[in-house]
Amino acid sequence: MPTQIRRLVVDSLKPRETSTIELTRALAEVNGVEEVDIQVTEVDQRTETIRITIRGPHIDYDGVTKVMNEHGATIRSVDEISVARTKTPLKA
Repeated sequence: MPTQIRRLVVDSLKPRETSTIELTRALAEVNGVEEVDIQVTEVDQRTETIRITIRGPHIDYDGVTKVMNEHGATIRSVDEISVARTKTPLKA
């Protein structure tokens, strides 16, 4: 049975000039993503440390990393991940 990422919690670093709102909206557009929460945990002169929680039925991890890179954000660590098996249709 195939597995799908359902929930992903990431610790990330982004430039301060990158809009948190725009990053959140862009991540919400990734295939399989239904909900995105971003919490700013630390602010420096040039960067912000953020905790991103992403939920959806089939999160495209490669799509998430691509969007983050496009917005200048880097993944420091994957702090939590939830994966579930998906049922495949029976062949007749």
